[in-house]
Amino acid sequence: MDNTEGNAIELHGDEEIIEVIDLNDTEPCPDDLADDLGDVDIEEPGAADDDEGWETEDEMEAEAEQDDSELTFSKHTGCVFCVSLDPATNSLAVTGGEDDKAYVWRLSDGEVLLECTGHKDSVTCATFSHDSSLVASGDMSGLIKVWKVETKEDIWSYEVGDLEWLEWHPCAPVLLAGTNDGSVWMWKIPSGDCKTFQSPACQTTSGKVLPDGKRAVVGYEDGTVRVWDLKHGNAIHVIKGQDGHQGALTCLACNKDGSLVLTGSVDGRVKLINTTTGKVVGVFSGHGGKAKGSKDEDETNSVESVGFCNIFPLMAVAYLDGTLAIYDLSTQVLRHSCQHEAGIVHLQWEESSSVVSTCSLDGVLRLWDARSGNLLSEYRGHTAEILDFTINREASLAVTASGDNQAKVFCLQRPDR
Repeated sequence: MDNTEGNAIELHGDEEIIEVIDLNDTEPCPDDLADDLGDVDIEEPGAADDDEGWETEDEMEAEAEQDDSELTFSKHTGCVFCVSLDPATNSLAVTGGEDDKAYVWRLSDGEVLLECTGHKDSVTCATFSHDSSLVASGDMSGLIKVWKVETKEDIWSYEVGDLEWLEWHPCAPVLLAGTNDGSVWMWKIPSGDCKTFQSPACQTTSGKVLPDGKRAVVGYEDGTVRVWDLKHGNAIHVIKGQDGHQGALTCLACNKDGSLVLTGSVDGRVKLINTTTGKVVGVFSGHGGKAKGSKDEDETNSVESVGFCNIFPLMAVAYLDGTLAIYDLSTQVLRHSCQHEAGIVHLQWEESSSVVSTCSLDGVLRLWDARSGNLLSEYRGHTAEILDFTINREASLAVTASGDNQAKVFCLQRPDR
């Protein structure tokens, strides 16, 4: 998941896209926020020879064996689908896998602190609460479990329909989940007090609680986007029809103050939405629209990941055909198109720089300078696709999850650090 926090992005240019409105007069405390949600209804190299231009067998083998990681976590016995860091210290990771387990482990030495067992299917969601005291794990069948990290206790569990996404509230012990029947669930933990946000029977594919903690943006399979009021349970805005997408949503991200949201879809388009008015203030239809080698004219190039830069008015879009597009948010003009050797799975901006990182189906983690469009560095070591990754606040470490049954910790070295 992409996390955004801090101060608002200022949009510069001849034309101002949007008025940024601060919805918070005061910072509520976590307990107040949980209570405010109301009484409720019910995730060794070989030597080279002198033949220029040709790789020897040893060189090819060495390239395949290259491992730039500092640490490899190998406890999973199937694909590792998800990874996130504890927000309090960034010293712990939680990974979920095809082996029906999640593990909480230490980045420094890979020691397992908690093994989350009892799941009935692949664990596709695993994430820490805002204060890192709790960890939630969710499997594809819809079984969600919450664990207390310090005592290793299983303190709460609940079963929903097939799980699509799972997210903690940014500042309260409140957990949200989206399912394939279109329901969005919200629970207070550990009491289990529950509220549901119903919409037409259509799968919810992605969700994000906005930084104000009062609203959530949810994307659906029919291309609709809803902004929900978490306290009152009503949809504040519904973006649909021509304003919505023409295919299922695949990803969404908000800027630092939650005034803007980016949504991406299998239709190859990205929408920029003002969360206060519910208006679409920008549409980005990619860099050609069709996937490479596509013979079917109806086959579009799916958007796989989106994100805002925290310190410059820039946004990034990652496509299934391996293109990373960097746009100027002020002018909505494409600045750079960065090509990958395989489809991109996920992108993440560094907290306080113009560097955006990507992981892709070729198993490589790449760092890009969004201002110049240049590739800064590549990190190899996985022997299968990277399915998820995350970067710590200092942008000194990246943790990856892969189809090779491993998670890896990479030390990110850059000359300017």
